[in-house]
Amino acid sequence: MNFLALDTSSNACSVAVQAGDRIVNKHVVEARVHTRILMPMISELLEEFQLSVADLDAVILGNGPGSFIGVRIGASVAQGLCFGAGLKIVPISSLAVVAAEVFASSSTNYVAIAQDARMGELYFAQYERGTDGAPELIGSEKIVAADETQIIHMSTVIAGGGWDRHPNSLTGFTGTATKKLTISVPDARFLLPLGVPAYLNGKGIEAGELQPAYLRTKVAEKPSMKRG
Repeated sequence: MNFLALDTSSNACSVAVQAGDRIVNKHVVEARVHTRILMPMISELLEEFQLSVADLDAVILGNGPGSFIGVRIGASVAQGLCFGAGLKIVPISSLAVVAAEVFASSSTNYVAIAQDARMGELYFAQYERGTDGAPELIGSEKIVAADETQIIHMSTVIAGGGWDRHPNSLTGFTGTATKKLTISVPDARFLLPLGVPAYLNGKGIEAGELQPAYLRTKVAEKPSMKRG
């Protein structure tokens, strides 16, 4: 089976292609270049396997939350490819992608992911390692004030670029994070072990059904926050 995975929700433009058991990827960390480089990256990786978009089984998309423009770019490209070739999209949380890399590269069983949401806020989610090694969401993904992060488990490590953007948010912990990892942005390689099983379990959707996970309904306005 053949899969294309992509995530543009951060300042990283990340693409991976899996054909059978072989995976190739490109990962460029540079702001404001996604529109220019994403399609050439996809074409280059497909050509390495001598594949066309029509040869794919599905497109696995890092669906946010993250940069509004970045999430929109990824969603638009994924939809365009899938509309044209009649493929399904498998949307995966971009926060979960970071968690998947954490679990693949460390022995921790708990991680708290934070990405900058601007306006003094963070996209925040906590995960535990599932029995299959994949991240399982604890609670829900949410937007929180940078000083209101609450760590559920005492042995949680932290990852994601939001902690660097808002270092004072560390003082808001109700638990104790044991380690801060340098993994900060989604890498499309780690979309594949999440998205392929999801596709095989029937979780692919039609391109027109895709709803990007912006979390913030009005990007230009600060949302009311539920507390408690």
